[in-house]
Amino acid sequence: MNYRHAFHAGNFADCVKHALLVWLLRALVRKPAPFRVLDTHAGIGRYDLAGPEASRTGEAARGIARLMDITEGPLADYVALVRADGGYPGSPALAAALLRPQDRLVLVELHEEDHARLRALFRADPRVAVHRRDAWEAVRALTPFPEKRGLVLIDPPFEQPGEYERMTAAIAEVNRRARGLVQAAWYPVKGRAPVRAFHAALRDSGLRDILAAELHLREPTDAARLNGCGLIVVNPPFGFEAAARDILAALLERLSEGEAGAGWALTRLADE
Repeated sequence: MNYRHAFHAGNFADCVKHALLVWLLRALVRKPAPFRVLDTHAGIGRYDLAGPEASRTGEAARGIARLMDITEGPLADYVALVRADGGYPGSPALAAALLRPQDRLVLVELHEEDHARLRALFRADPRVAVHRRDAWEAVRALTPFPEKRGLVLIDPPFEQPGEYERMTAAIAEVNRRARGLVQAAWYPVKGRAPVRAFHAALRDSGLRDILAAELHLREPTDAARLNGCGLIVVNPPFGFEAAARDILAALLERLSEGEAGAGWALTRLADE
């Protein structure tokens, strides 16, 4: 409950998560049938990168600020949405920008103050529902979707022990309750061992069609630093693998600071 994303908004990990998320949402929009998005750790939805929290860390200067001049290529759609927002859009604002009238967005945030700000942000949007509840309970309570198609975004702060285990269980629960939903689950890359164990647990879970997309700014040897991050995607839409390669390569080109071990990886953890 101490984590406040305002201090980290716009950092390189946000760019990875959001650029891939925008592609996934665009894929859902391509079909006329309505869909629903569930964001389990929604935060406040929109951030002020000139505010005291973001200014204190300066992380956005090494993240989204390095992308803002992009007008073409695999990152252009994501960056255009950021420019058009008027602030810095978190995943709720990005999703809302892409929703059609028939689509729905469900946002879950447990922190009392952040929930209040999130509810105020979307109070006039009938497509958006905001819940103050535990994310892991919400996964069970709010799936399956009435629309039968959509995306679940799982993005915990990884402040507490057991987050990998809770996320693995949540991914398996969603798959059991609504097998066809796309799932996107963000995770940090600090040291190698926790990520290897997480990937192994997903492989052993019996789930099918799982990709892991990762960006590394440096070799993950210092477990005290955020050396990279990844996004697990279950049931990726057609074309995602090729698009993710291009997105990750473009992000690395802009965000890398030339440290040893910088790179990207797209790994299939389970076949279709």
